[in-house]
Amino acid sequence: MVDLSFKMADLEFFLLVLVRVTVFVYAAPFFGMSNVPHRVKIGIGVMLSLIVYYAVAPARELDYVSVFTFSVLVLKEAFTGVLIGLGASLCMSIVNFAGHLVDMETGLSMVTLFDSVSRDSVTISGVFYQYVILLMLVLSGLHRFIIGALISSFNLIPVAGAVFDSEKLLSSIAVFLGDYITIGFRISLPVFAALTLLNAILGILAKVSPQLNMFAVGIQLKILAGLGILFLTVALLPKASTMILTEMNKTIQSFIGAMT
Repeated sequence: MVDLSFKMADLEFFLLVLVRVTVFVYAAPFFGMSNVPHRVKIGIGVMLSLIVYYAVAPARELDYVSVFTFSVLVLKEAFTGVLIGLGASLCMSIVNFAGHLVDMETGLSMVTLFDSVSRDSVTISGVFYQYVILLMLVLSGLHRFIIGALISSFNLIPVAGAVFDSEKLLSSIAVFLGDYITIGFRISLPVFAALTLLNAILGILAKVSPQLNMFAVGIQLKILAGLGILFLTVALLPKASTMILTEMNKTIQSFIGAMT
């Protein structure tokens, strides 16, 4: 006969694990996309919570004296899951920044699409970079990396044991913003450099032949050159995905370090 009895302390501990895991699933890339059904997200959260509860996080007595203090523990676990998932999700926004730089140079910045990952309007090149790099990351094991980072967080940050260091968090965010601009510019650098050279050539032609309408000609040439450079630099996108994955690992580690 199956024994389904359990202690109330075990249930409380499992609920805290469930809060961190479920919030992480909703905040993390790939799992947290808006086109993923909520039932699937909840199912993944419950399944991962059971695995973590039985395999990683040993149950221990929780130190609280009232409902209010238990609510504080729940909020701490939710904030912990959000930070870990946000550390991974923010890195995926780098490709949107790179796409914005590309479309700003090619003249396509006015054309926007809805991105199901960031739930915001993004440019055409941003969507192109987003899905191609996301596909490469998933094929290389992004989902396993994200789940592994979540499970490792329970070894580094015990349940109800998170200690938030505001200085470390602000330092981690400042470092990420610097890497955000650097990596985004490196991804868009081929198009940016080629179109800067094209602008210089058009400026010289405008001075040499003032009767030519370089404004009308330049718009078409920029779009043609931008799309051509995007096509020629597709082979460089695996290196860009490697940079994104490295930055994701670095950001998650820094966020976890600010909570230990």
